Amino acid sequence: MRIHPFQGLVPTPALAPEVACVPYDVVNATEAAALAAGRPHSLLHVDRAEIDLPAGTDPYSEAVYAKALENFLALQRAGVLVRETEPCLYVYQQQMGSHVQRGLMAGCHVDDYDEGLIKKHEKTRKDKEDDRTKLIDTLSADTGPVFLTYRDNAAVTALVNAKTREKPLHDFTAPDGIRHTVWRIAGGTEWVQAFSAVPVTYIADGHHRAASAARVARLRRERNPKHTGNEDYNWFLCVLFPASELKILPYNRIVVDLNGLAPADFLARARSLFGLAEGASPAPAAVGQVSMYLGGKWYGLTMPVEANADPVSRLDVSVLQDKLLGPVLGIADVRTSKRIDFVGGIRGPGELVKRVDAEGGVAFSMYPVTLDQLMDIADAGQIMPPKSTWFEPKLRSGLVVHTF
Repeated sequence: MRIHPFQGLVPTPALAPEVACVPYDVVNATEAAALAAGRPHSLLHVDRAEIDLPAGTDPYSEAVYAKALENFLALQRAGVLVRETEPCLYVYQQQMGSHVQRGLMAGCHVDDYDEGLIKKHEKTRKDKEDDRTKLIDTLSADTGPVFLTYRDNAAVTALVNAKTREKPLHDFTAPDGIRHTVWRIAGGTEWVQAFSAVPVTYIADGHHRAASAARVARLRRERNPKHTGNEDYNWFLCVLFPASELKILPYNRIVVDLNGLAPADFLARARSLFGLAEGASPAPAAVGQVSMYLGGKWYGLTMPVEANADPVSRLDVSVLQDKLLGPVLGIADVRTSKRIDFVGGIRGPGELVKRVDAEGGVAFSMYPVTLDQLMDIADAGQIMPPKSTWFEPKLRSGLVVHTF
């Protein structure tokens, strides 16, 4: 893998906790406005600039992108975001409770993305991809990093271990309790050499950001008659984490009704398909197990897998969809059905109980997809079902900004 030190923008250390913000796509406009209230330096004023325009403004309007650029330049003029004096890489550590994950923040090459060395496992939506393409092109900057993972490499791990014993550039705990620590690496030649031995990486989160960065690079190449391949727009901002340090949480499902079935009839159908164990744990203990909540009780389901099934078909979410959600509950397309909702595992099974007890229906508590499963699917060139993975903690935007 190619990685690239870059001379980007970083927040003044004292202001880093205010500048840093959640990814643009994990909050809606109302939530973004609430998070940015009283925080004029938050990068949400750039990533979600509609919060600074009249209510009801189309988030894809030209006014939003113009406001984003205005706010971005204002942060630089005010000395909130300052230019590094030389090209750098960064180690980025996140701590959530006892869980710690450490990644390298660097530029990755858009050609590696286009050629499949940066592997994807999700489809992108055109409207979301168009939005980020417009924003990146307007700002000439990547404000939010793409979250990549790779199979562990001992040389890279040794470099990370040594770096994290030094004094950090930023170290703060966000309001959600996640601790964020960043170390600056000037130059980084040995890091570039170490990563050259990593054959491929995988997008864990940020498919739209990666696709948009590649589109912007193509646009810039078309506009630049003197294009050489050395321009900074050929690179995009990523954080690369070793797979062993990542934490995937389940993405649970709630179906709002039983598709006209009486509870007893639905349980009989589920028992015929999976077997049924009453009194199951709300959180399944292994791949191949799903816990189902119905009528105040938890039931354990065992997912049968065909011996010759492909990597996607072997997933618990696929088996559940193909055998129960589709044919029994009538959820033909989870992307479009209004009768199914998805609950990130960070909320725990208690959220499923709360929702079903209040609103009815049935809930399914999933065992998390593993990194090996994700990589197998990406290696096979396949696409994961929607809402299959939930990574925590989320990367903060604004700790480092890549410009071109």
